[in-house]
Amino acid sequence: MIHLKLAVDRTSNATLQHGDMKNTTLQKALVPSPRPCAYRAPHTSDLQTQRAITRDLTFTFRNAMVIIQKNMLYSLLLLQCALSAVATQNDLRYVNPLIGSTNGGNVFAGASLPYGIAKPVADVDGQNTGGFSTDGSNVTGFSHMHDSGTGGNPSMGNFPLFPQYCKDNIVDNCKFPKAARAVHYKNDSVVARPGYFALALENGIKAEMTAARRTALYRFTFPKGYTAEGYDLNPLISVDLTDLWDSRQNASISLDADKGRIKGNGTFLPSFGAGSYKSYFCADFGDADVGDSGIWVNDRAGSVQELFVTRGFNNFYLQAGGYMAFDRPDNGIVTVRVGVSFVSSDQACKNAEAEVPEPEDAFDDLRKSAEAAWKEKLSPIKVTPGGASKDMISGFWSGIYRTMLSPQDLTGENPLWKSDEPYFDSFYCLWDAFRAQHPFLTIIDPKAQSKMVRSLLDTFKHEGWLPDCRMSLCKGWTQGGSNADIVLTDAYITSLSNGHMKGEGGLQSWKHLNYIPYLDFDYIGFGTNSRSISRTLEYAYNDYALSVVAKGLGKKDYATYLSRSGNWQNLYKEDQKSLLGNGTDTGFTGFFQPKYINGTWGYQDPIACSALTSWCSLTSNPSETFESSIWEYLFFVPHDMAKLIKMVGGPDSFVSRLDYFHTSGLADMGNEPVFLTVYDYHYAGRPGLSASRAHAYIPSSFNATHSGLPGNDDSGAMGSFLAWSMMGVFPNPGQNVYLIIPPFFKAVAITHPETKKTATIRNVNFDKTYKKIYIQSARLNGKPYTKSWIGHEFFTRGMTLELTLGDKESDWGTRKEDLPPSLSDSVAAFGHHDGT
Repeated sequence: MIHLKLAVDRTSNATLQHGDMKNTTLQKALVPSPRPCAYRAPHTSDLQTQRAITRDLTFTFRNAMVIIQKNMLYSLLLLQCALSAVATQNDLRYVNPLIGSTNGGNVFAGASLPYGIAKPVADVDGQNTGGFSTDGSNVTGFSHMHDSGTGGNPSMGNFPLFPQYCKDNIVDNCKFPKAARAVHYKNDSVVARPGYFALALENGIKAEMTAARRTALYRFTFPKGYTAEGYDLNPLISVDLTDLWDSRQNASISLDADKGRIKGNGTFLPSFGAGSYKSYFCADFGDADVGDSGIWVNDRAGSVQELFVTRGFNNFYLQAGGYMAFDRPDNGIVTVRVGVSFVSSDQACKNAEAEVPEPEDAFDDLRKSAEAAWKEKLSPIKVTPGGASKDMISGFWSGIYRTMLSPQDLTGENPLWKSDEPYFDSFYCLWDAFRAQHPFLTIIDPKAQSKMVRSLLDTFKHEGWLPDCRMSLCKGWTQGGSNADIVLTDAYITSLSNGHMKGEGGLQSWKHLNYIPYLDFDYIGFGTNSRSISRTLEYAYNDYALSVVAKGLGKKDYATYLSRSGNWQNLYKEDQKSLLGNGTDTGFTGFFQPKYINGTWGYQDPIACSALTSWCSLTSNPSETFESSIWEYLFFVPHDMAKLIKMVGGPDSFVSRLDYFHTSGLADMGNEPVFLTVYDYHYAGRPGLSASRAHAYIPSSFNATHSGLPGNDDSGAMGSFLAWSMMGVFPNPGQNVYLIIPPFFKAVAITHPETKKTATIRNVNFDKTYKKIYIQSARLNGKPYTKSWIGHEFFTRGMTLELTLGDKESDWGTRKEDLPPSLSDSVAAFGHHDGT
């Protein structure tokens, strides 16, 4: 038994809040657990502003490790069988970082360590939210930090390098501004692998890059070139004091030609939030002698070695930076080591010197080290393909890879407050990631997930808010409810027990009206007064999550939050019809609708904000549902699907609605609220239809092409949906519930990194053409198993689930006692379900 006293301040980072917890005192977690402490903060809504909550938590962690000894012969036989069966074990060949690099996937395709800060890649002038895209656009530079899969404005891309020749070796003949210097790349030259990225520009310059945690390492190879007089052309590499969306406010740069070093910093705007952040770099040039150096402004260069630039009173954006020109080396190679930091330029230099002390000889070893880091992170999962196609295998492993690009581990790089706790950034955003990504990391990388949870709590302690979005050290916009609550509750229910806490705070409208009203204004928080429906539904689930933790900790007021978890019903209008744009009646009655503060009904078309109409977000066409339609939010009652099914007319009516939603064009597979709707059939006693629906979207919406994602990857949220689905289980986050369908492979094995136990899901009668996708019967650890769901214990205890498949739906998992739990069916024992 490991006893741990944990005391951490935490809150919810957003604008409008609700909930009402009473005072708290928290200290610091001294030892990370497989699943760290968690608790929830009050709800909020747009920008992060809410009162601090503190809580005393005392938890007992159980760490059971069983060592089984077997004779040598038996062990060798097992090893031989495993190696012959698992074709994709620890094999990075199937990871393709370019999947989702076009069509709005916005994935980061460059080099990175798992959760690394340094993320070098080529930046383009087309779809450049993640830096690079295979959309045929031009390369404008090579920068060192990026986010992955995000929407909004392009994120980071600070201080790009650009290699070129100057005609006749005259510096002013070089092209310095971003648009002028842009050059296309050779399409067939792009190479993207975990920890490595390379391409060749049409001018013949080859760029390769790899990364340490806070250091990007570039290797530029310049082809032979000559002046008009026949002399060698000399390479020049410029640094631009900009970012991907030219948000720089002010910046400075200094050069030391004797050392071959350029340092600088800049103040930039976050891509989806408020405030500004300061970033620093330290670039060291090697493998070539510096022949000339200086600064440039717009299209002119000079020999000055320092520069400060600002936007000015008229908001005029002055393009500027520095450069170094080199005597051409015999092999044409110039190496550039770039350390990055959010603390100082000196710290950026120290980072680079510590991580890559000998850059001129380090490239290949650093690349191999990055590959080894990725192999280790992917190693908990092994599959037996059983004839599944290479594209299926590639899509699966690439999705897993993307779940660990972000959030990014900025521990030691947080200038905002002093703390010994981990600090993670690029939560972009939890509204997207709580549904699948963080539950996925709980299974395959609980140590990292533990640090992320501790980081969320520490952010609460110092900022007064739990973040929904947080990037570049800045507070991001909150999109829906307070969904960090779900991440923290997930941590609690999978690992922790025996603790207590108190807190305070909350939105008055939520407490007094039991819903968020249309055109609401609440003095407790601030932000846009939209999204009343989606916030009400999400707050209800957030309060359910709070009640689970409160009851588990023996707090009597859990009943208050349990009661509020039913507030979603207050916006259900049973006589509301839904018509399509051409006036055709969908045939369904009963939908959520907005309600004014006086209790009278407002109106929003149930199909508005769907894939059939126009996009809705915080700033673009704000509505009462965030980035989803009322049709889509109709199915978001994760904690009490049984009551929802009853309200819409029973299982048959519910299935008809769900089928209509998925087949009419209303479902937006490119956005995360749709995820659980794929599996909601389980709650109506039709798990076979969940399997059928998953196969309808994979590979039609998720495939191994560069445009193989249906929307923004959102820091790995889409990748985690794909990974869960292909492994044959899908979480209902914040609950100890994983919904079962057959894996897309013959077998999947997941070794829990903390318990070292291996859970296996094996298909009997597996059909690589996927005609047999319906479970006929199941056995858990050799015994008949009829439930359509399992609990977290399946992974931590290392159980074996064997599924016998057929080509038609069966009665497996259809009985009432075999359905996933719902609150209204089991109030007395809520939150303590055991699927095994």
